[in-house]
Amino acid sequence: MGAGVSDWRLARAVSRAGQMGVVSGTGLDAIYLRRLQDGDPGGHMRRALDAFPIAGVADRIAETYFIEGGKSPEGRFKAKPMPRMNPSKKLDELMVVGNFVEVYLAKEGHDGVVGVNYLEKIQTPHLASIYGAMLAGVDYVLMGAGIPMAIPGILDRLSEGLPVEYRLDVKGAERGEVFAMHFDPKNIGDGSLPPARRPQFLAIVSSHVLATALVRKASGRVDGFVVEGPTAGGHNAPPRGKMALNDLGEPIYGDRDVPDLAVFRELGLPFWLAGGYAEPEQITAALEVGAAGVQVGTAFAYCEESGFTAATKREVIDLSSAGRAKIFTDPVASPTGFPFKVVELDDSLSNPVVYEKRSRICDLGYLRTAYRREDGTVGWRCPSEPVEDYVRKGGSEEDTVGRKCLCNALIANIGHPQVQRNGEIEQELITSGDDVADVARFLPPDRDTYTALDVIDYLIPPK
Repeated sequence: MGAGVSDWRLARAVSRAGQMGVVSGTGLDAIYLRRLQDGDPGGHMRRALDAFPIAGVADRIAETYFIEGGKSPEGRFKAKPMPRMNPSKKLDELMVVGNFVEVYLAKEGHDGVVGVNYLEKIQTPHLASIYGAMLAGVDYVLMGAGIPMAIPGILDRLSEGLPVEYRLDVKGAERGEVFAMHFDPKNIGDGSLPPARRPQFLAIVSSHVLATALVRKASGRVDGFVVEGPTAGGHNAPPRGKMALNDLGEPIYGDRDVPDLAVFRELGLPFWLAGGYAEPEQITAALEVGAAGVQVGTAFAYCEESGFTAATKREVIDLSSAGRAKIFTDPVASPTGFPFKVVELDDSLSNPVVYEKRSRICDLGYLRTAYRREDGTVGWRCPSEPVEDYVRKGGSEEDTVGRKCLCNALIANIGHPQVQRNGEIEQELITSGDDVADVARFLPPDRDTYTALDVIDYLIPPK
């Protein structure tokens, strides 16, 4: 769905209905800080900050970032530190608290199951983010868009209050050279260690080969899998083998990209199927082949509780009702190199005219790539940053063509666009799965919006 779309409200609604509600863990440090600067409508951020179990940390954050009544529409959001290999204590605290806040609110007032979803490719926030979610009692950690071999062992150590490390992927690293990030829970706040129960770990995979490798080689216990197909929204795994594009310029997936579910059954761990399963008969079919259930995203992305702005939800539902909602699986939009599904909307970055008008800037930095400088230190570059900057850092100009700043766009999608110093307001780039074409089917009679419960009742009709 994108950062902040599966937010605490949506996860809470799904969880209270008896299913697993999952919050997006991407960019939560920036998102909750922007909510504070927008005046914290409803007081939810401050209420969750008050519940943070380590004294002093939340008070400092609120004093720095909360703006009574919200910033002016033309005002800029305050900057926060960029993600990096060795973050400052301030940045670690922001990431811990941001993830705590989202999970705490999702779990507030009920005893349902809540998970948090991370992208392995966005490595620098992992350690502090996971710890923050664990402090809030998250039940499941889900991770895809990479190979999360180290995460199970990290969950084990964090649950015991022990220091952890995560190996950073660095382009150009020499043979035998290791770059690692470190995090010690004792360095947060005053050094006290509240209890942090180990959540279960679900790896999001598209291949039975990767699933088998994780079971055999991961640093700790893998508790199950989400098996995601290429019709799912957001980032998709690239097709196996040499990339080939169809007439529209989208990646072509073939038989090699179909996971062998027999292997998943043999592994003996629960698995959920994702990508095109938002129909009752699809759920039945998934259960019949041995799945524990399904993961549904796009259907919930346009419900009342999701983080998309009301205007975006209205526009997409209207397009769906008219049979004109379209998805383009863009092979180059994401700086990660993973195919990225984009809803075609005239006033968003999916429109080449809007895209070309935007001044390139990299000021959030979640999708930057680490690279080895000649002196052996780590530098950072992003193919969506200014082209001359990327090339100066050793990147290829060819890799910048068509790249979009997902960091800024995805936060704009949820109503917190940055106003840049030149006066430009960051524009949206909406991601969804192929099912966006028919999300209007969830509308109850005589209504122009629908709720998370409407989706659940559609998928699992009440008896």
